[in-house]
Amino acid sequence: MLRRLFLTLWLLLATALVPTGAQAGTASLIADRVQVLGNGQIVAEGNVVVLFEDIRLTATRVSYDQSADLLDITGPLTLIQGNDTILLADAAQLSGDMREGLMQSARLVLDQQLQIAAAEINRVQGRYTQLSKVVASSCEVCAERPVPLWQIRASRVIHDQQERQLYFHDAQFRVMDLPIFYLPRLRMPDPTLKRATGFLPPSLRTNTRLGTGVRLPYFIKLGDHADLTLTPYLSNVTSTLEARYRQLFINGGITFDGAVSQDSLLPGDTRFYLFGHGAFDLKRDFTLSFGLELVSDAGYLSDYGYSDTDRLESHVALTRARRDEYIFAGVTQYNTLRASEIPISDQLPFGQGDLFYERRFTDGILGGDGFWQFSAQGHFRASTADQLGRDMVRVGAAGEWRREWIFENGMVGEIEGAINADAYWINQDSTYDPFLAHITPSAGVTLRWPMSRATRSGALEVLEPVVQLAWTDRIGADVPNEDSPLVEFDEANLFDLSRFPGFDRYERGLRGNLGLRWSRYQPDGWTWTLAGGKVFRGNDLGQFSLASGLDGVSSDWLVAGQVQLGDQFALQGRALLSDGFDVSKAEGLVMWRDDRIALSSGYIWVMAAPGGFPGEDRTDAINEWSMDAAYNINDRWKANADWRFDIERDQVTKAGLGLQYANECVTVDLSLSRRFTSSTSVTPTTDIGLGISLTGFGGTKQAQARQCGR
Repeated sequence: MLRRLFLTLWLLLATALVPTGAQAGTASLIADRVQVLGNGQIVAEGNVVVLFEDIRLTATRVSYDQSADLLDITGPLTLIQGNDTILLADAAQLSGDMREGLMQSARLVLDQQLQIAAAEINRVQGRYTQLSKVVASSCEVCAERPVPLWQIRASRVIHDQQERQLYFHDAQFRVMDLPIFYLPRLRMPDPTLKRATGFLPPSLRTNTRLGTGVRLPYFIKLGDHADLTLTPYLSNVTSTLEARYRQLFINGGITFDGAVSQDSLLPGDTRFYLFGHGAFDLKRDFTLSFGLELVSDAGYLSDYGYSDTDRLESHVALTRARRDEYIFAGVTQYNTLRASEIPISDQLPFGQGDLFYERRFTDGILGGDGFWQFSAQGHFRASTADQLGRDMVRVGAAGEWRREWIFENGMVGEIEGAINADAYWINQDSTYDPFLAHITPSAGVTLRWPMSRATRSGALEVLEPVVQLAWTDRIGADVPNEDSPLVEFDEANLFDLSRFPGFDRYERGLRGNLGLRWSRYQPDGWTWTLAGGKVFRGNDLGQFSLASGLDGVSSDWLVAGQVQLGDQFALQGRALLSDGFDVSKAEGLVMWRDDRIALSSGYIWVMAAPGGFPGEDRTDAINEWSMDAAYNINDRWKANADWRFDIERDQVTKAGLGLQYANECVTVDLSLSRRFTSSTSVTPTTDIGLGISLTGFGGTKQAQARQCGR
């Protein structure tokens, strides 16, 4: 009997509950009791569920009149369409396809975020939902909190489900039920729409240089793959228009950020900046990228807080990276904003061209692996003065080969060799010949002895002593040092044939490199690493500065360590110590993170290096400490802080505080920052920012919803 009832209902609904002209659709009905009356009516009562296409209706009672194609529904009822739209009402009269009709005492819920309560809801063509006498909010409302934090009251609201837009008529915005402002017309995107033309949340900013002002961003959708955001920024000091343009292509994308200002800081001047970048995938695995950085004056970026960069770089580059091949070709233009460099900017390289090709090989004629490469680079200065305006072009070729053997006792032996040939064309420097060249051969022998053991606790320990004998010579002329003025000595390059980063300098002479590395891996996730080393030379050729830690016949002791527990805790440090335990360089970083707190702190010390080596001319030591912290006070409140302190000068250089409150319907961000340093182009400033964003419009996501009684 039950099977016959469901079969009869399915046949009836397949023809009755589908609109004319759409008989191919099917409907399903589930209820505690169903009556088929002789006048062409079907009455379902008790836990009624009607399913048709993407619509699901639940109600207490449903009566269908086949001749009028009308559903008379008694609630409480819930109508769900798709994944984003929910309608709740006390009663309704709908068409057979449930896409048109009236609902009384109803609510519309969009994307489980925005709720719109109305005296009456009228569904039209399955696309439009018209609501009258409306209250809209995404705030939780219950007996303990009958008034939402914010709400929009309107005489009428139309929801365009296809365009995903909400149109408010006679809209009144209220906070804690107090009227704030009135708009005769208001259009806002519904929560399911990620990109739509319209205003974004404004922000308030107070700055000691720029005064108190407001930012009001306006987003313009330029199709599915491009957009433009215009942001007027107005205060009693400045009138600024900020802009961001983004566009995606089939093979890449571009982004441009910029602003133009008229302010009282530089009266009569139009100030601006333009930053841009982009990348495109080309045929045969090539990538074309570019970067653009322009600014009207040295202080503009720091005055407005757009960027902390003090050297601008614009470039175009073509690259290809494969498993055994790397190609790079690029042109770069530089512009300094540093107060100490602006007076001599014409003596600094403003343009640079680079060409680099490297090919790696394995299992060659002699076995082992290696690479060969070709490179070219040119630097150009605006100055025409002798020496100060030196221009230089370098062309070079290099090859390197290495092979290792594993002996029966577990030792690993390695031999390697390299040769570099470089030719230079020099202009506007009478201290060098116009054409210079040199060849640099290198060779090295390395012996490693990795040893491991398992402890009773289950930990694994690995100890690896390493000794290397290396030799390098230079055959030919001495050349200007343009690309290697700064040298870093660390555990990563302890056994490199040359510790200079570029091509203009190669580490020369006979030297022995000693190193030791110990690691411990515990079953509970802790990892411990300690490494150290030292370099001994046959002769001191005066290649390195005192601050590098590599000067003299023997280098400073390199000591480095790291402790880590997954991604929860990390401690790492590195130091260069003389035989008398004087420190030339030291740095450390500690990080801790759990569900509520994230802490990180860093320290750096570099000794003074007055004169002697270009690029490392410091009259004062670098001695700085920095700290960053973030704390989740509870599921609503978050706080963060950052701090940078110059210990050498005994002053704070930068500090910031931030506080955020977020619930299911609003996010409030408050920030306070202070820059203490000053120069001819940078002035100490204090910046206060306030931003408020309402949840429930244009793709914004809710925080965890509050529970009544909490």
